[in-house]
Amino acid sequence: MKSIFKNFSVLFLSVFMLTASFNRIKGQRGFYHPLNLDTVKFSFEDFGRMWTFDDVPVTKFQKKYGFQPDENWLEHVQKSALQFGGGCSASFVSENGLIMTNHHCGRNQLHLVQREGENLLRDGFYAVNLDEERKIPGLYVDQLLFIADVTDSVKSAMEKGKTDIEKINLENKEMNKLVNKYSSQTGLLCRIVKLYYGGKYSIYGYKRYNDIRLVMSPDFQIAATGWDWDNFTYPRYELDFAFYRAYDKDGKPVHVNDYFKWSEKGANEGDPVFVIGRPGRTSRLLSLSELNYYKNFIYKDLLIGFNEIYDVYFKLFKKHPEKESELLNKVMGWGNARKSYAGRLAALNDPYIMKKKKNFEENLKAKIKSDSVLNQKYGHVWEAINSTVSELEKTAGETLAYLNRLSEPVYFAIAGNVIKYAEQLKLPEDQREEAYKKNMIDSTRNAMYPAKIDFELNNLLLKAKINILKNLLPHDDFLLKKLSGSEKNLDPVDYIMKNSWLTSKEKFEEFINKDPNEILNSNDPFIFYKVYTAKRINEIKARRNEALNTLKVLNQLLGEAVFALYGDKIPPDATLTLRISDGTIKGYEYNGTLAPGKTTFYGLWDRYYSFGGKTYPWGLHERWKIPPKELDLSTNVGFAS
Repeated sequence: MKSIFKNFSVLFLSVFMLTASFNRIKGQRGFYHPLNLDTVKFSFEDFGRMWTFDDVPVTKFQKKYGFQPDENWLEHVQKSALQFGGGCSASFVSENGLIMTNHHCGRNQLHLVQREGENLLRDGFYAVNLDEERKIPGLYVDQLLFIADVTDSVKSAMEKGKTDIEKINLENKEMNKLVNKYSSQTGLLCRIVKLYYGGKYSIYGYKRYNDIRLVMSPDFQIAATGWDWDNFTYPRYELDFAFYRAYDKDGKPVHVNDYFKWSEKGANEGDPVFVIGRPGRTSRLLSLSELNYYKNFIYKDLLIGFNEIYDVYFKLFKKHPEKESELLNKVMGWGNARKSYAGRLAALNDPYIMKKKKNFEENLKAKIKSDSVLNQKYGHVWEAINSTVSELEKTAGETLAYLNRLSEPVYFAIAGNVIKYAEQLKLPEDQREEAYKKNMIDSTRNAMYPAKIDFELNNLLLKAKINILKNLLPHDDFLLKKLSGSEKNLDPVDYIMKNSWLTSKEKFEEFINKDPNEILNSNDPFIFYKVYTAKRINEIKARRNEALNTLKVLNQLLGEAVFALYGDKIPPDATLTLRISDGTIKGYEYNGTLAPGKTTFYGLWDRYYSFGGKTYPWGLHERWKIPPKELDLSTNVGFAS
């Protein structure tokens, strides 16, 4: 076990999605064993191992792996890890401030440091020396230096509230007060982290590094080969990494004492590994009732939208090879989104997983009811959640149809600008916003319509928008009828484009000169949509906000109950904050065969040639199509834990 210290292995994680959990749980139960739901019971392992650094189960590690980390070790790995650009995982990997993160965490910023004639996304980048490293504008990394438990302070404040909204307002007020207090005392950037849905509150203090420079980024194809098909899954072969460096205020590389060291040997199958990173968000502690709400409404409806937008960009990608990198980036982004929600939905539709969840909830209820004190405080929670969720279900379709705008065509944004313009013009001069007063009105008008519109893209997005609305709203919905018009043989997109004033600069200029009331009462489909939905959104929000506030308080009670009974056995749900997760390198059963514990470079070229050497999804940049002679193809690319 000494090799844990010498060859400490770190896997860089940006997200934990239920997609991965779904594959893992299916692998656990085995492909060849008949499933008998009557015998399925929950296990604490179902809740993962994403431990917070102030609550690491070191004795459990000792029993499992013969290794018990001390405080110095935990502090070292905590400070070696970083939060990259507000969301992704990263780590210091040298004493001179070298940082490693995922390629996908920084690829959208490469254009900011790209010079004439370069295409850093397509071709990659490597700085031969410090002088060639390029500062990324606005990029920062945060290093977690301390954690403090502030649960009692927040809960005491909330108890003074009589209604759910009062409790939430008091919670926010107390959290802001604590953030200001700790920030002042420490000089660090402080944030409140809510765990177990409010069963526990912690304050995290971060040191921020603002001067971050690009050192190395591989080409897009090798960093993302397999694209949306191989992401959020395993086996995978892409080189999804990039290197940056942190600099101090004097423009010199920072010197750090805590960083992860490299191991030429690496770890072997069966070796224990500890994953240090910031998993996205999970919902494993939510009630069965709320998870069914996500399954039957939210995830299903979101997936409909993501599929529509994905199809738009995939269609353009196939049609425009000259925009390969740009459009592949879009395909990848929307593909990841739909795969994430498809994985969640698949997990929630899996009878094995949901039986485990049901068994856990039944056991939790039984324990609560058997204790008079706990039952008085928490016994009502599940019935109250059921009632609240039922209320939310009534407006779920409309909410996603109107509020989740995904990638809307630009015409809707123009319509929003026009509506605000007309509303402002109806006001007396002294009551208007500055941009709509006489001395500014001309420049405001000139900026309202884009200089250039990609009509091919935006018309495809409009078609996708109509399809989404058709799937989420009743077939006889008033808004759908209005958008389709009375011309039965005319495609809705053609009808809208034909009857809108916003589809060309010339028509827009004529329209904007009309009387404000005429504009607001116009039959222009985009104007009508924005006016109609704005009114309906306000009605829905008022109704839903009350239910959502109630659900938030109920989930806090549920989290408190779980924490009170199982706090040392179940880690909190992922919250985009630093965690340490334990496991061993190990393969597993899937689809009737075996996934290896490790993958190698051989698989990269096998994928490329097996799929015909096409650009999508297992294509290779020109420099990689023939493996370099000095590259040992048996070198490991990734591993499963």
